[in-house]
Parts: sequence; C-alpha cells; structure tokens
Amino acid sequence: MIVTYAEIDGFRNLSGISFAPDPKYNIIVGQNAQGKTNLLEAMWILSGCRSFRGSKEKDYVCLNGNRMTSKIKLQDSVREQKISYEMTRSASSPKNIHLNGVRQKGTRALFDVFKCIAFIPDDVEIIKGSPEKRRNFIDMAASQLNPMFVVHIMKHNAIMNQRNALLKEIMQGSSAANILEIWDKQAAHEGTVISYMRNEYVSKINEICGRLYKIISGGSEELELEYRSNVFRSEDFEKPCNEDAYEQYYRKLRETSDYDIRTGSTHAGVNRDEIIIRINGVSARDFGSQGQVKSAALVMKLAQAEIFMKKSKDAPVIFLDDVMGELDETRQRFVFDIIKDMQVFLTTPNESALLPEIKGKILRISEGRIMEET
Repeated sequence: MIVTYAEIDGFRNLSGISFAPDPKYNIIVGQNAQGKTNLLEAMWILSGCRSFRGSKEKDYVCLNGNRMTSKIKLQDSVREQKISYEMTRSASSPKNIHLNGVRQKGTRALFDVFKCIAFIPDDVEIIKGSPEKRRNFIDMAASQLNPMFVVHIMKHNAIMNQRNALLKEIMQGSSAANILEIWDKQAAHEGTVISYMRNEYVSKINEICGRLYKIISGGSEELELEYRSNVFRSEDFEKPCNEDAYEQYYRKLRETSDYDIRTGSTHAGVNRDEIIIRINGVSARDFGSQGQVKSAALVMKLAQAEIFMKKSKDAPVIFLDDVMGELDETRQRFVFDIIKDMQVFLTTPNESALLPEIKGKILRISEGRIMEET
C-alpha cells in the first residue's frame, strides 16, 4: 500500500500543502514547531484512528481558521482509493468524510482501507504508562488484522456506558437492580470475544518481540509479553470461545455486581485486563532502564508491522516522528531492515543524522508550508 497524493490545508498550522509522495522514503525536514508532526497527523487521521497525540477533533482546525481539509489517494493491491476529511468549526455538522466519493457517517470504514503504523516518542508509554495504554495498543494492532474486532470493542464500550449509567441509577434508588442482568449478558458476550482476540494477538506478538529484542540487545536480554485477563486463566483460552466461556464471564460480572452498585462503576471484565511486559523476567514498567524501555517500545511497533505484513497482501504505511534521529546507527539499521519494503514518512530536524541508504523525497517545511521538494 502506498500513498500517491496528499493535500492538506488548515490542519493546525499547515497551509496549502500538496505533494506526490515517493513510494519509498519521504523525509520531512524542519526545525521544531514548523509543522512536521502536524503533517503526519493530518494523514494519520485518514486511517480512521484517533490522533496519535491524543488530540481532540476540534483542535484539528487552525486556531485562527474556520476549516481544515486532509485528502489522500492511495494505491493498494487492488485499486486506487481516495479519502477526504473536512471539518468546519462553526457548522451544525462539522465533519464531512468521504471514501471514494461516498460520504461516510463516521471514520469506521476508513480503518478497513488505510493501514498505517506510527512510531512516536510517546510510544514509551506503552511500556511505562497505565494498563489502558497497553490494552489500546493491542486492540488497535489486532483490529488491523481483523476489522471485526473494532465492532466488538465499540459494542462493548457502548454496553459499558449503559451499564455504568445504570449502576449510578441503582445506587441512587431510581432503577431496579435486576435490570443489570440484561446488560451483563450482553457485556459477557462482547467481553469474551475481546478477551480471546487479545490473547491470540499477544501470543503472536510475544513470539516476534522475543526474537527482535534479542537481536536489538545483542543477544543479552529477553523480552516477554503476557496477557493477564481479569476473567480467564491462561489455560481457559485452550477451550473454545463458546457459551461456556460467555457464562464464565457473566458469573464474574455477577460476583462484583454488589460492589459495582455501591461504587457506581464496573470492576470486572476486559476493562481491567493487563499486558505484562518483562525484560529478563523482570517488569519493564517498574524496573526497565530508559534504554530498555525505548528498545522494548520500538520492538513492539516493529513486531506489529511484521505481523501485518505476514497477514496482508499490502504493506502498512509507516510514520516515524522524530524517531530515527534518536537511534544509534546499529538500531537505525535494525529498523531499516524491517521497514525497507514499506512506504515511509519520517520527520527529522537534520537529515544528515539518518542512514545514507535512506534516500527518497525530501520535503522541507517551515511555518506550516512546504518550502522545497527535492
């Protein structure tokens, strides 16, 4: 999969940008706060994912502007596809998203079309951050392999919103407690499917992460990932995902229902899962050095790309935001060897810090505009 054309205007500080990307390497060069990361983010949102910065949609539009547009053409193994995302600050219907000329109700359809993986400095939060950071990483990566996973996550989130609202009503005495069972049956079904899909993906990525981390550490260290379900034991996943599994999840919800009612929130299920990451058998979150944490996060993203490459006919598009310049030559070459067959967009303040074999189109950006293409 390659992006063949990009056009962006009014996204944060970006103005009047249009270019035909190189099918291999696109090196976006500029000093800090000139718009390098904004350019990556403007394309990233066309994948149907939320901003990798965690930004709110209303912040996409330039501070002093009223409208933003981001458009790309991409070529996959079958055909050319077109995606456009427009947002107007003051309109009653602010978002206007089109896929191949057809207006979309949301971003869900984009997720099936534009597959990309972003490497950003904040990736260390996958290791050092909250369990939610690790769950979100696994969920998004697994969803790229099977877009139906997104449907189950969205259904589960909607059910949890309803369940938690009902818990507060029961706590206040405005609803009957027996109504909770209706939502628990639905939550048990979706939660079980999510648990099994998470376990399957963690098993895949654990094997690849172990191999890659051993290479990047010179064979001296081992990286291990373990999925720790709040409901199921590891041996439970050897059994099929069926009615018995749904019932096990349902019982777990019922066990904590009294406590849930007293507190007004849900304390069992996939929203309490954890992905344990260990280096040489020790928690990377609690005891990993800065170098180990950076290497582990990098390896997890590279493993995500490798898994996708094995499953799909199309390689994902890679975004590297100020990542390569922070790596020594050995680690740069390690990354280069894995992504060399993919289209890459990378940002850097100094292209001379990159490996000499990383050659392609250079886009020099200043004050939100492309000043030079070479």
